[in-house]
Amino acid sequence: MAVLDLKRKLAILSDAAKYDASCASSGSVKRTSVEGKGVGSTDQGMGICHAYAPDGRCISLLKILLTNFCIYDCAYCINRISSNTPRARFTVEEVVDLTLSFYKRNYIEGLFLSSGIIRSGDYTMEEMVRVAQSLRLEHHFQGYIHLKLIPEASPALVAEAGLYADRVSINIELPRDESLAKLAPQKDSGVIKKAMGGVRLSLEESREKSRKARPPKFAPAGQSTQLIVGADSASDGDILDRSASLYGSYGLTRVYYSAFSPIPEASSMLPPERPPLLREHRLYQADWLMRCYGFAREEIALDGDMLDLEIDPKLAAALNNRGAFPVDVNRAAREALLRVPGLGVRSVDTLIDVRRYKTLTLEDVKRTCRGIAKVKPFIVTADWQPGALTDRANLRGLLPKEPAPQQLSLF
Repeated sequence: MAVLDLKRKLAILSDAAKYDASCASSGSVKRTSVEGKGVGSTDQGMGICHAYAPDGRCISLLKILLTNFCIYDCAYCINRISSNTPRARFTVEEVVDLTLSFYKRNYIEGLFLSSGIIRSGDYTMEEMVRVAQSLRLEHHFQGYIHLKLIPEASPALVAEAGLYADRVSINIELPRDESLAKLAPQKDSGVIKKAMGGVRLSLEESREKSRKARPPKFAPAGQSTQLIVGADSASDGDILDRSASLYGSYGLTRVYYSAFSPIPEASSMLPPERPPLLREHRLYQADWLMRCYGFAREEIALDGDMLDLEIDPKLAAALNNRGAFPVDVNRAAREALLRVPGLGVRSVDTLIDVRRYKTLTLEDVKRTCRGIAKVKPFIVTADWQPGALTDRANLRGLLPKEPAPQQLSLF
């Protein structure tokens, strides 16, 4: 077999990592090497893999696989053992050197490391832990590290991974257990859930201890997972049900959604085309409502068990629950204001702060949101009453439409 140079390995293994969406670096602790020894920081600029923090900052991560060799044969995965794809494998030292070299050139601020399964789950997890351990202990790297955990790995290795990583994640992949059994027969949903439960216990134990003696924290940015959208027949309702269950059962920081992408020589069990990217976008919007706006899963309006692609889920929920509107912005509780289409968390918090000092008018609301036309049918201010507008049968058609999504050109 031909020996690959480092540049070729990087090309193969960074491309192979693009299918994993769960690589945001928000939620970690602040670290810096400015006043001490070490390399790196968790608070810097732009770079290779674009992930975003809650404040909108672009996070730069070196996003790679340790190897795209894999002993599993998951039908939806380009790196499955039966796939005719170019293969490569980094050594532990190569990943460490790449991370440090890219950081020193100001290309990245952290590392997202996943891998195909080599030999066994324990062997693979041990190699990934060695990377993180070397960066932290030998090179005093203070930047962000996200490790993809192997569900079959021993709890001891998972515990060690969490000591070096800012965030860990285990991909549950498919919304339905029966789909996982069919498309990835070597994976066991029970083993995956048990591993996620073990991570939650470690996180809770670490947080409890940190209130007392402040020992090294276990994965301070928490754990996340990914669901593939459109690889099976699961509806948006199925996907959101699974997400709500994952948040409640395992205390996840995030669930990421990745639209299925057709792969070469694909199994006949898979769809021939990818789902519309707008479907993935709507799922993220619905997920945001559950995580940040206090919506229960049952409040997310569905049309035939699918999210409406023409309007966002928050507007769909409001149109489906007219009796809760209009709300008085001068008196309504924060929870009620967060359900108004067109008002975001920052807008609501600003309005609540300002109304302590003055009576809010429509102009005040307009200053806090992107478009007042979407908001007006659902609110009351000192100088505005929507009257019968809220209950009009054709209200949906009267509201401004979202611009059609367009693929941006690079040239």
